[in-house]
Amino acid sequence: MTAPVSPSPAMSRREWLLSDRPQSRLQARLGRAYVTWRQFTANRLAVVGLAIIVALLFIAAFADLLATHNPVVGDLRNARLLPPGTSGFLLGTDDQGRDIYSRLIYGSRLTLFVVVLVAVISAPIGLIVGTVSGYAGGWVDATLMRITDIFLAFPKLVLALAFVAALGPGIQNAIIAIAITSWPPYARIARAETLTVRRSDYISAVKLMGASPIRIIVRHVMPLCISSLIVRVTLDMAGIILTAAGLGFLGLGAQPPLPEWGAMIASGRRFILDQWWVAAMPGIAILIVSLGFNLLGDGLRDALDPKESGQ
Repeated sequence: MTAPVSPSPAMSRREWLLSDRPQSRLQARLGRAYVTWRQFTANRLAVVGLAIIVALLFIAAFADLLATHNPVVGDLRNARLLPPGTSGFLLGTDDQGRDIYSRLIYGSRLTLFVVVLVAVISAPIGLIVGTVSGYAGGWVDATLMRITDIFLAFPKLVLALAFVAALGPGIQNAIIAIAITSWPPYARIARAETLTVRRSDYISAVKLMGASPIRIIVRHVMPLCISSLIVRVTLDMAGIILTAAGLGFLGLGAQPPLPEWGAMIASGRRFILDQWWVAAMPGIAILIVSLGFNLLGDGLRDALDPKESGQ
């Protein structure tokens, strides 16, 4: 008899999702997703963080429509250092006569560009290093973990500065430098998860079926590390933004006239006492987005951690 994949007329959709005896893989997966979503939305601060990130995505996607001025071309004669609230300039202008609001809008694209690329590069590297190290053990584990310890021994910003200084200033080199310095924590997490499941009956059964070590790592170990990795990556995104802003502030990240928030703060530090808005507005943007990622990461940790959720 074929197992039902949708709720029966006598069973509500909620009861079907929360059933203790799922009759199909689809029902089990949807049930887990539903429980996770309920636990996540029960945390109001996490919902606030999600709203901030969704707003950031919306702003970045529709920057061309939301911006009111060209972000790189200003009016030095008539619009230099205008205060917030000036007609036509909601958040004021900078020393080049450029609209700060429009630069913040377009700067959200650069922020997402950096965050996404760093996560896409560093998370898989850490996952591969950690799972291989934890599963192989022996000299492989010792070698990979000592390399990881070397990277962890240096502050991330200092190490990123060294790599950018070697590669040269620019947004692409900044992304590479941040990614190179961001993978060690992910490797540690993946290794810890791998060590807990390496000797489990589940993995032993897979070995008896003739699976190769590579297949075991890719198909059975890595998926178990994904949830912890997602939480850590989300929490680290605030740090990635701050590191990118720090590099931009020091002139080693995005180069003028790109509207990168850290570079905007650097250009406004000369006017911080009299024209405070030039540096304060991008600083507030960094604060809000970093807070959003932190709140979102906390919510995901509570929802995805089995110990926290009681699953």
